Amino acid sequence: MKLYHSFKTSIIGLRVNRVRSLLTILGIVIGISAIILIFSIGKGAENLILDQLGGMGAETIVVRPGQEPKGPSDFAESLFQDSLTTKDIEALKRKENVPHLSQIAPAVIVPGSVSYRGETFKSFNFGWSAELMKEMYDAELESGIVFGEKEIRNKASVAIIGSDVKDEFFPYEDPVGKNVKIKDRNFKIVGVLAPKGSISGFNIDELVVVPYSTAQKYLLGIDYYHEVIIKADSPENVEITVRDIEDTLREVHDITDSSKDDFFIVTQEGMVDQIGTILSVLTIFLSAVVGIALVVGGVGVMNIMLVSVTERTREIGLRKAIGATNKDIMAQFLFEAILLTVSGGIAGVLIGAFFSFLTAIILTNFAGLDWTFSFSTGAALLGIVVSAGIGIVFGIYPAKKASQKSPIEALRYE
Repeated sequence: MKLYHSFKTSIIGLRVNRVRSLLTILGIVIGISAIILIFSIGKGAENLILDQLGGMGAETIVVRPGQEPKGPSDFAESLFQDSLTTKDIEALKRKENVPHLSQIAPAVIVPGSVSYRGETFKSFNFGWSAELMKEMYDAELESGIVFGEKEIRNKASVAIIGSDVKDEFFPYEDPVGKNVKIKDRNFKIVGVLAPKGSISGFNIDELVVVPYSTAQKYLLGIDYYHEVIIKADSPENVEITVRDIEDTLREVHDITDSSKDDFFIVTQEGMVDQIGTILSVLTIFLSAVVGIALVVGGVGVMNIMLVSVTERTREIGLRKAIGATNKDIMAQFLFEAILLTVSGGIAGVLIGAFFSFLTAIILTNFAGLDWTFSFSTGAALLGIVVSAGIGIVFGIYPAKKASQKSPIEALRYE
């Protein structure tokens, strides 16, 4: 009996028990579709994050106080660290210390919200240099002006608001010249940012920017900074600029052991690497969980194949009686197992792709994310290869058992 005939006989055998075949491959279908969905969501998340970080600028360097946080609670704690001060800014500005520094501006975060005539909006309040913010994030003004060094020096109560803040309080009028409140202090709106969306983890459209000096004195009552934003003169000089910043701050803070640094530095490249590592670990973990599900599905295939071998004992005996060899019988049942699992793998790829596409639509239209549908051909091929492997591994034992049946005993089986 030729392999082609074994293959053809396998298809006929599966068609006879269609419902059983469908139920048998259900675990494989779910497992493979989960693999496709995991890879798709992981790639979509990576693309979204990279797009947001792209707006930050490759030459941007952020210095923050304390040691690098390992979670949200550590980041919140860093807001109370007082290791970054005006003394550090002055040292970093010196050309001999950081020769490739192009621009520098300290910043403070003001937790809370902004209000107007009794209405409140949960905004992201930032004490910063509006000029550097506008340039760094390529933000355009919809109306008004950008406050400058004069307002920072005079600790002026002026603000620039994002488009969401404008739409919340002033949907049908120009807000420039109006006053909003942050922590019971009035701030005159001097500019409105054009819609921009999320960049570097926060929504520009929900931003309220005031002079950092004003925020320090009137809103927070502190004399230190939550972060210092620096621009290198080119992306190629970021690495050397980071080293110069580290050396300068260690000298100012009298630190000789780098493990005792009271600051940490974030760059776009570092954030991309960190996010890539997190996504890779998460993908591996979820894939391992799916792998367990696929093994369970494979055991299910083996059990059903064993039942099928028992039910078709007379058929095996008849085939052997007319000349089929042990290899022919083994090939037939092994083909059946592989056909089952590969069919499940193909169905899983299609279903996984469908749900990946559906996820992209939901996140784009209902969650407001700029999510792109990502389909990995490599993941699809991997899914089909894995399903074929499961068919081989879990189909060998039933196929071997079928091939070893005695034709005389098989024909006697009722």
